Amino acid sequence: MTIMPNISAKTFWWLFALAALSFLPALNFYYVGEEAIFPITSLEMWQHGTWLKQYLYGMDVQHNPMFNWLIMLLSALAGWEHVLIVTRALTICATLAVGLLLAWLAQHLFRDKTFAAFAAVAYLTMADMLLYHGWLSYVDPLFAMFIFAAISALWIGVLERRTGLLLAASTLLTCAFLSKALTAYVFYGAALFVLLFDARQRAFLLRWPALLIHAVTFAAPLAWFALIPGGHAQSGRMFAEILYKLAFPEMTAYLTRLVMYPVEILIWLSPIMLLALYFWLLKRNRKDEVEGQRLFRVACWITLLNFLPYWLSPQGGMRYLLPIYPLLALVAARIVWQSGEAAIAMGRKWMIGALVLKFIVALAVFPYYQEHYRGKNYDDAAADILMQANGYPLYSADVSASGLSVTAYLDQRRYPATALQWPPAQWQSGYVLALSADAALGEVYRKYQLGGDELYLLCRGEACRK
Repeated sequence: MTIMPNISAKTFWWLFALAALSFLPALNFYYVGEEAIFPITSLEMWQHGTWLKQYLYGMDVQHNPMFNWLIMLLSALAGWEHVLIVTRALTICATLAVGLLLAWLAQHLFRDKTFAAFAAVAYLTMADMLLYHGWLSYVDPLFAMFIFAAISALWIGVLERRTGLLLAASTLLTCAFLSKALTAYVFYGAALFVLLFDARQRAFLLRWPALLIHAVTFAAPLAWFALIPGGHAQSGRMFAEILYKLAFPEMTAYLTRLVMYPVEILIWLSPIMLLALYFWLLKRNRKDEVEGQRLFRVACWITLLNFLPYWLSPQGGMRYLLPIYPLLALVAARIVWQSGEAAIAMGRKWMIGALVLKFIVALAVFPYYQEHYRGKNYDDAAADILMQANGYPLYSADVSASGLSVTAYLDQRRYPATALQWPPAQWQSGYVLALSADAALGEVYRKYQLGGDELYLLCRGEACRK
């Protein structure tokens, strides 16, 4: 354990609380990107009375529903008009939970409460978490929370020889799969593989209780696909999604990605990542105790093995790495921490600076952007479309981010009416939201400019003449 007499854990927990507070303004932001997918599908599942299949515009999109379950339960309590707030709140809670889990893991590994708090704040103040993915209502933060919780439970369970934690890891990993994708098992499998290299840990993991738990854990997807209607098709889609990321692009584009992807990670996971690189290059990193060095190397190997597939694969963005963000934070925070009090003080200053920037963006910059360019106009368009429809049938055939956002606002405004569906093959009169002026769908009735995107309201029959 490294003792830093002039540094208090309380200071870092106050910074953690400020970071948590900085996420609250996001609850009132308008829809961003493809955030509308889960509010729309959750409402449709609720109205269909189904819990196993995710529906978008009445069509099975073959995705797993854990996030929907949480949204459905809480929106039913809070009111479906608040579904975006509910979804954002779930994302923010997942982000904060990862920070607390990281503190728990760091405390168990390095037996230092102050370092545990420092690592938690390092994670929350990573630019990508603080400014974007930490509050954005995609499934990825929930997926990341379950995976990191599973890896943490596995690691501590092995170190402390606690079978109960292996059971917890199994449950959490299954929840991760039910949230999003089969890749949950890749992240967990990499951690398991690294832990098996230690003879003491391997002896525990090869005992029959651990083997049985992991056999059941890795068989869970087969049971799920057998349970749900159309499970074979859904499993095929999930495998196809993985294979798509392996589709090889033009060589120059691939080489550019190999160079730029780590740079992108370094920038967006700063300040802690840049600080760690800086102090590592200065060789100011003090030697940890023997056990601390061993645990640090394990963290590095788990992180590296999980990073390599996403770095080397031809396709994929930063958000796919969310499950290892806390591990990256742990490694980077340990490098800074072992570089001495001056390094930690610098880290604290950069974290405070990141939080100041976040409050400026959250309270002024982003609200101005949404008010004047993209965000409020989604809700305004929905209000106008609802007024134009005036009781006529209304459909949506727009799956772009802007179209989904407008559709979500329409669903919220029309509730308890049925959520907008894809237009049927034959419909005589009414309106449909479309990405383009498609004459096969209908005549152009109105066009809405939504930032850089366009949304068309098309009509058919009597609705065109009113």
